[in-house]
Amino acid sequence: MVSRLLDISLRQRMLVIICALMIGAGGVYAFRTIPIDAFPDVTSVLVQVVTKAPGLSPAEVERLVTYPIELQLTGVPALTEMRSLTKVGLSLITIVFDDSMDINLARQLVLERLLEVEEQLPPGAEPMLVPNSTGLGEVFQYYLDAPQGAAVDAEVEHQNLIAQRTIQDWVIRPILKSTPEVIDVNSMGGYVKQYQVLVEPGLLRKYNLTLREVFDAVSRNNANAGGNILEKHAEKYIVRGTGLIRSLEDIERIVVRETGGTPVYVSDVGQVVINHAVRHGATVLNGDREVVSGIVLMLRGGNARDVVEGLKARVEEIHAKGLLPNGLRIVPFYDRIELITEALNTVYKSLAEGVVLVVVVLFLFLGNIRSALIVVGTLVLAPLATFIVMGQIGLTANLMSLGGLAIAIGMIVDGSVVVVENVYRHLSHHSAATMPRLQLVTTAVKEVGQPVVFGILIIILVFFPLLSLHGMEGKMFKPLAYTIMIALLVSLLL
Repeated sequence: MVSRLLDISLRQRMLVIICALMIGAGGVYAFRTIPIDAFPDVTSVLVQVVTKAPGLSPAEVERLVTYPIELQLTGVPALTEMRSLTKVGLSLITIVFDDSMDINLARQLVLERLLEVEEQLPPGAEPMLVPNSTGLGEVFQYYLDAPQGAAVDAEVEHQNLIAQRTIQDWVIRPILKSTPEVIDVNSMGGYVKQYQVLVEPGLLRKYNLTLREVFDAVSRNNANAGGNILEKHAEKYIVRGTGLIRSLEDIERIVVRETGGTPVYVSDVGQVVINHAVRHGATVLNGDREVVSGIVLMLRGGNARDVVEGLKARVEEIHAKGLLPNGLRIVPFYDRIELITEALNTVYKSLAEGVVLVVVVLFLFLGNIRSALIVVGTLVLAPLATFIVMGQIGLTANLMSLGGLAIAIGMIVDGSVVVVENVYRHLSHHSAATMPRLQLVTTAVKEVGQPVVFGILIIILVFFPLLSLHGMEGKMFKPLAYTIMIALLVSLLL
């Protein structure tokens, strides 16, 4: 088979050149489009379920929320581990699946089970799936920076943080979340704006009302109502009632109850103010002042480089369109591209040094420029062809996979050096008169063809044990083994 392949390659030289050019072009395109990250993603296939149960103690959350959900999720296909964390008013359940399970199928199976258990949970407890990201999904972080003028008092600073958090949640977050392969944007710092009704217990007793009645009245009156169509003078009018709350005065004018023909308003039983929700932390800039910040999460399996570039374009768009108040700016302080660039530059440097060293050695020891250039051609095409295969099988370009390519540089040219040197020796020892040049080349290539093939295959077999690794070790070292094996197989064909 090897001899037949060699015969076809030597007879169809133009076809071989065309294929080499196509491999080169395809390799360049594959390298530009292949997902790039700093490290392999070693995260297990897992789905997290978070359930908020306000007002319940950890023991109550464990008994009423966590346990029923865990019981329902038991028996999900390919389940390997399930663990939970229960806090005051919060339940977090982590379901770990076998690595062979597709993450989208896993989320679908968990969601189906959650729909069955919702009726057993306390009122207000709604289980939700955590966004489909991983531990390496935090690709972009930023904070909002406002111009610092004269010193302001604590109340003004408090109102500024409320306003900035509102802008973050309702302006910046939706725009950044629309970036391709962004799964979520988490807001941190500042204060979440709330319209609060501060009820006076004495006034409730005065009007013989309960806190639940006030709560229900505000809830009922914060909605629009759709009506029918009214016809008048051959014209149609759409009738609808608008009742969404728009200001503090709207809340104050809500009727809680009517007593003896006299309405009791919300303003009669308490005070309506704009305040903030209870918070459990803050974002501080350089230990100096509080700021509002955001963390962008990338979709599992996304291309970190493309995502960050898209986010930067969105940030520039926000600034260019003037969507933020005067002076307020988005300032990135973490950018995954910087980490990727530093990590990959190390590999690129090693790769370039290896290529230069191999080329110099080839020129020195082969003693023939044409022979050395042929081997260099293999050295260039093999990595490009490797990128094509990596893109097809879903490997990302990271420190481990490209590191494997750097390790394989010397082995890639091993077979080519042997073949080219044998061809050069035959051409030097035989004249064109004794044997046609093509026949000399064919004889020389066939002479060492099988030994070279078997030698490279033996080297490839050395890396097979790495493919037997499982779990975190397998996800870390398999890209290294795959890249080396692919590069050697490609060099064998070249």
